[in-house]
Amino acid sequence: MAETTPDSTPSSGVARRELHPADTDVCERLARTLCTGEDDQVDSPEWVERARDAWEDLPPRLRRQVRRFRRHSGPTGTLVITGLPTGQEALPPTPDKPGSVQRQATIASAVLTMVACGLGEPLAYLAEKSGALVQDVVPVPGQETFHGNAGSVPLSFHTENGFHPHPPDYVVFLCLRADHDRRAGMRIAGIRQALPLLTSASRQILFAPEFVTTPPPSFGFDAAATGPDVEPRPVLSGAAEDPDIRMAQLVTTPLTPRAAAALTEFGRACEATARTLRLNPGDLVIIDNRVTVHGRTAFRPRYDGADRWLQRTYVTTDLRRSRDHRPHDGHILAR
Repeated sequence: MAETTPDSTPSSGVARRELHPADTDVCERLARTLCTGEDDQVDSPEWVERARDAWEDLPPRLRRQVRRFRRHSGPTGTLVITGLPTGQEALPPTPDKPGSVQRQATIASAVLTMVACGLGEPLAYLAEKSGALVQDVVPVPGQETFHGNAGSVPLSFHTENGFHPHPPDYVVFLCLRADHDRRAGMRIAGIRQALPLLTSASRQILFAPEFVTTPPPSFGFDAAATGPDVEPRPVLSGAAEDPDIRMAQLVTTPLTPRAAAALTEFGRACEATARTLRLNPGDLVIIDNRVTVHGRTAFRPRYDGADRWLQRTYVTTDLRRSRDHRPHDGHILAR
């Protein structure tokens, strides 16, 4: 597994690893063992257990890179691994229905879940995408201006599910198809690069509980009323020199004038340090959701069955801390 320069703007700073063709073959063979029949359901605890065991048999160089990233996610909190199998020869048309998910095991969903098990444990939220562990990120006709994964307008910076008591520690994306015009870009910005651009006063305010983050549109129009209790929280928490982030530009509201000014300054720092990744089929992106926000540039879907198609899964490093939210000790947060 060799290190290469990412296709990003600016081009430096995002860790990128290219899978050796022989390792790609090993990954595909293992993924196929998880896709042997109709009983292979991605959301089944038994299937996730098989994927967890299969992770141990993935190529050592791949597992080593994921372990290193898990220990420290680097200056951008992002790792790109290229050359993973996606089952291109049997890939169906890009889904175009609201709430599209992957229930039946496929090469791509097996790869995603194995990597998720290497980082921790896969996680889902019942109120989002019907609680599926592997979710489709695709444009949906009529939802072009939707500020979420079904839209195709610019998507502002956010951490995933920062409103929730148990947000994911990592978000993992696998590209199955790029967009027709190669315009869609995944934008990322890490606190480790943005923090030095903030004044000491703004840092202090961002650590104060003067912000409210509500559920994103993907949780439904009544999510704010039915989701977990919303209470003021800081945008930054933890170590002053290496903090965690909870913020979504669309749904984080500052409660004081000084909080509004600090949040604006933080947004400018994210823009100044942002990277844009343009993904190819077989590119897998791991984002450390604790220290990195992400978004998307605009693109133009055609709805012809060959539109941009990513699949996504969430990961927690400590499944037990959310035990009171997960019925039967499963992987789905019911509240």
